[in-house]
Amino acid sequence: MEDSKPGKSQLHAVAPSERVVSVDALRGFDMFWIAGGAPFVMEFFRLFLNPLPPWLAGQFEHTPWIGFDFWDIIMPLFLFIVGVAMPFSIGKRLGRGDSRRSIYRKVIYRVLVLWVLGMVAQGHLLLFTLGNFQVYSNTLQSIAAGYLIASIALVELPERWQAGLAAALLVVYWALMRFVPVPGYGAGVITPNGNLAIWIDKALLGRFQDGTDYTWILSSLGFGATTLMGVLAGRLLRGPKPKERKAALLAASGVACLFAGWLWSFEFPIVKHIWTSSMVLWSGGWCLLLLALFYWVIDVRGYRRWAFFFIVIGMNAIVAYIAPDIIPFKTISHTLFAGLATHLGMFGNLLLAAGAVGILWFGLYYMFRKKTFVRI
Repeated sequence: MEDSKPGKSQLHAVAPSERVVSVDALRGFDMFWIAGGAPFVMEFFRLFLNPLPPWLAGQFEHTPWIGFDFWDIIMPLFLFIVGVAMPFSIGKRLGRGDSRRSIYRKVIYRVLVLWVLGMVAQGHLLLFTLGNFQVYSNTLQSIAAGYLIASIALVELPERWQAGLAAALLVVYWALMRFVPVPGYGAGVITPNGNLAIWIDKALLGRFQDGTDYTWILSSLGFGATTLMGVLAGRLLRGPKPKERKAALLAASGVACLFAGWLWSFEFPIVKHIWTSSMVLWSGGWCLLLLALFYWVIDVRGYRRWAFFFIVIGMNAIVAYIAPDIIPFKTISHTLFAGLATHLGMFGNLLLAAGAVGILWFGLYYMFRKKTFVRI
């Protein structure tokens, strides 16, 4: 690997800027849902609609196969936000003239840490039982794959080529899924058991495949494209354009991606389980619109107080993601509040759900006040 400083094209592309608070808030908004926020919101809705109508309850579950519900945006948004932050983190190192070797050393370190944390969170690493161990099965590992691809692009390619790489990844993935035959199924099959991505996972991971119809190895092309979409958005935010113009461009790009994803879905369906190219565009469109909304409200209009709850979570997103897999917040909440909950009638379950997410939040708030931020 060449130990030289990046060229001027990369340096000019990532001009310095102040911290974008909306990115922290949006990251916290995303983590809120998987850190206990979903049960709390569902219990709140049950105060008015009990039982929840299927159309509403379904928004808090992954679509079985083709389609896209609210819950399906959580993972793409996580990857997207990682990409948004990269022009600020890696861009800072590029701007001060760090060598490629030092940058890539940090990138490799982050990829390895994310991979191990993914095995802790969902790969059953801490069970120390080989029969349950899963090598590639978690969102953090998809982030590692997307981050690696996007890091190389950010360091080595000018902005226009980064956009071209994202498009190329989507087209290559579509072509492989469309034209490469799967033994026993043929080419172009988009079913849970007959698609090329699941066949590759089962063939390469073998007994360490997670046993679901989610795919990872070939889908890493899509993970890279999602992260690169975030990189391009981050470069826009870090650039010199007026803030109002940035918000408008983010929103317009979001609408364009939604249209492109919808159009492509007629040929290549929107399936989050295998991270289809149309899903990347569709989810990316929503990610861009959410970023545009948060950026306009927080950084353009200056309304920040309402977002403090999410900022606290977003500043320690890795802790918010990992902690519920290690600490039984639901059990702790039940121990503390179950007695009171029995006297609150229909509000009892809401209290228990609020207790679970609240205990985690106050722990994150304590870290926030102490300026303790876990970074990888």
